[in-house]
Amino acid sequence: MSSTDKKADFSDVTSKVDTTAEVVPKADFSDVTAKVDSSAEIVGEQQYTVQKGDNLSKIAKNTLGDANAWKQIFEANRDVLDDPDKIFPGQSLKIPARQG
Repeated sequence: MSSTDKKADFSDVTSKVDTTAEVVPKADFSDVTAKVDSSAEIVGEQQYTVQKGDNLSKIAKNTLGDANAWKQIFEANRDVLDDPDKIFPGQSLKIPARQG
């Protein structure tokens, strides 16, 4: 740049932003309550803590008397189990009531 070149002068440039968006107050959920009613009876359901070496068939045999009942245990615990082959020591599982 030579000394005769003029530098751009932006000193008098101003900016203004107009918006049509509404300013919405944050939602207030402080008075929200929840209640769950169920007509299902949980009779005979128990909790079982997985031990080292356990699998669902072994747990089913020991708790329900039928190794094939592992599917019932898996279905009762779908909230914590994605795979019937992946259970871990220390996990707490729901054991459903024996099927008549």
